[in-house]
Amino acid sequence: MTARAPRRQCAKCPWKVSTDPHQIPDGYTEDAHRALKDTIAEPASLRGLGGPLRLMACHESDPGAEVACVGWLVHQLGPGNDLPLRLAASLGRVDCNVETVGPQHELFEDTLPGEK
Repeated sequence: MTARAPRRQCAKCPWKVSTDPHQIPDGYTEDAHRALKDTIAEPASLRGLGGPLRLMACHESDPGAEVACVGWLVHQLGPGNDLPLRLAASLGRVDCNVETVGPQHELFEDTLPGEK
């Protein structure tokens, strides 16, 4: 079986330091962006276990066939320490074969317009 290439972070991912959020296509709004705060785990918290897993979808995903945002995944599996996501990933419920491109924001708040 051959390994497949990781899914690369999209060009306008808000987790990339180089992205201007106002240049994100496909109906981006600041209010919708701020509402994604609900997808950010409290590090090492078990909140969310047993309930639906809340993912930040890639804005390039097709409606109804959303895939998790690469920048969000890397953040939440790393410094965000999202335990429900880590469990889902270990069970193969979330595809974590991803690759970021360039420097990433350290905090969700840094991805918001005017919050830097």
